[in-house]
Amino acid sequence: MKSDAAMPPRRGRDYIARHGETVFNAAGRLQGDHPHTPLTRAGFAQADEMGRALREKLGAKPALTLWASPTGRALQTLGIIAEHLELDWHAARTDPRLVEIGMGSWGGAYYAALAEAGEKVVDREQGLLFPAPDGETYPEIAARVSAWLADTAGEAGDRLVIMHGISSRVLRGVMTGAAEIPGYGAPAAPGLPQGSVVMIDGGVETIVHRGTGHAPA
Repeated sequence: MKSDAAMPPRRGRDYIARHGETVFNAAGRLQGDHPHTPLTRAGFAQADEMGRALREKLGAKPALTLWASPTGRALQTLGIIAEHLELDWHAARTDPRLVEIGMGSWGGAYYAALAEAGEKVVDREQGLLFPAPDGETYPEIAARVSAWLADTAGEAGDRLVIMHGISSRVLRGVMTGAAEIPGYGAPAAPGLPQGSVVMIDGGVETIVHRGTGHAPA
């Protein structure tokens, strides 16, 4: 899928955040689109850091529409950030198109166990996950995040979007017109650690806060 595909002009700015560390991250397990993998104490601390950074930049009660992946880890992260911003977490909107890459039968597996079984899971050069044999492909991720972008393009005002490592990279790649990653068939922006926030305005990305969590996938 080409990142420069016809997209409606986008109003407002998008603050895109990667959720904090989870118990699966700490244990070395693949999460994929698992609905709920709780944050660790480090994950809550990363969410605090993002909240402080956004409060410093935007002040209290900024005019933001809150969006999140419907997964527990994204919603937990949003809860902490919303508290810093003095915004109503209950007003957040969720969309399944913002979830992480679906890992099929690999979901929940330990990275080490898959490696011992001879599976290639992490592309160290690109910092991406290889798709599982029965999992989601990168063009499929690009298609769903592009559909979300199209549906929200005309909304007035700025947005805060809490999502995941791989899916946020594809979303950011689409939004910034990044080139397709060779062999993946979709664009992806550079990886950032968990607990990071970027702002995209008119297709230009700026890092608001670089997190201290797992990187890049």
